Amino acid sequence: MKIALPSRENQVDSHFGHCEYFTIFTIDDNNKQILNQETIPSSEGCGCKSNIAQTLADMGVSIMLAGNMGQGAVNVLNKVGIQVVRGCSGNVKEVTLQYLQGTLVDSGDSCEAHEHGCHH
Repeated sequence: MKIALPSRENQVDSHFGHCEYFTIFTIDDNNKQILNQETIPSSEGCGCKSNIAQTLADMGVSIMLAGNMGQGAVNVLNKVGIQVVRGCSGNVKEVTLQYLQGTLVDSGDSCEAHEHGCHH
């Protein structure tokens, strides 16, 4: 399993579409341990309008732990098979470990500013 987090300075970026990069953790499904950590640069422009969802899916990502994102971005990620958990904050590794322990729940909050396209 691979988990991606929109990141800025090793923290979950509260704004999916404008993060510096994505941190991707490879997880051992049997013992829920982190096997590998890598980063990929964020694409230019808004996340929901870029091809980042497909890029992450092609890398094997199935979970996105995010701070906040619009429903459009959630829909794009879901369409390529990536489950989204919103409302995350803090150090990317700690957030991932919380998810693996089952203590994170999707906040359901979407970024309303994105409902009518990207803002800058």
